[in-house]
Amino acid sequence: MRWLVVTTSVLALAASAVGAGPVARADDDMGARVAAADSYLATRPGVVGYVLRDRKTGAVYRNAHATDLVWTASTIKLAMVVDLLSRQRSGSITLTDADNRLIAAMLHSSDDDAADTLWSRYGGVDHQAYNKDFPAYGMTGLRPQRGFTNTFPYWGFQKATTDDLDRLINYTLTRLNPADTASIVDQLQHVDLDQQWGVWGAGPAMAPGNKDGWSLEDHGWVVNTVGFAGKGQRYTLAVMNDLGGDGGYDDGVATTTHLSELLLAGRDAG
Repeated sequence: MRWLVVTTSVLALAASAVGAGPVARADDDMGARVAAADSYLATRPGVVGYVLRDRKTGAVYRNAHATDLVWTASTIKLAMVVDLLSRQRSGSITLTDADNRLIAAMLHSSDDDAADTLWSRYGGVDHQAYNKDFPAYGMTGLRPQRGFTNTFPYWGFQKATTDDLDRLINYTLTRLNPADTASIVDQLQHVDLDQQWGVWGAGPAMAPGNKDGWSLEDHGWVVNTVGFAGKGQRYTLAVMNDLGGDGGYDDGVATTTHLSELLLAGRDAG
């Protein structure tokens, strides 16, 4: 069996990172959806890890590849935004209007130049400031990668697991200042047209929002998505598709989007 419904003690461990939730209960519809999703993934190129969380019931569904270390691509920009807003709330930095426009550009269109500017401006002289903070947001498996750029660590060359992205999106929804959470939710629900895939596959009735990431790495394409769907962001979903040499960007977009559709489209949104 390629998926697990995580309850009781495992949820208790996760609660330390994302906040306590209700005890999970049996959900035959979701079980059937997960089985259909796994059957679909068996036909698709590359390797896919996913973590689906029902924040209302506490149920968590993750497949065997949720712990694989994969290039983050631009999904790490969400962690950067969380860090910047958290540091501003603590008083350790003061974001300017220009900074806030760069944050919006990272979320709306995954702007790399904006990420570069903010990484340089708030990364510290040793470039370690972000990476020192990321574990507090659930990114405990994140590993910066050497040998690809003169700047180390650098946002564009890091690896993480799907579990890391699951913890990050749930931290974003539950542990930030409510105004910051609301701002991020709104921005992820109004991303640019070329970002409307992945978790967006849940369909408009589910009011999805997502941060996507894709990159052609040293061994092939990586196409990732992390976000939420449903009333009050009931469901969160993180997906990492490591295609290697088996497929390209279009394959990854199709896989992550249809996976999201199978898991979430038409689901009870409340």
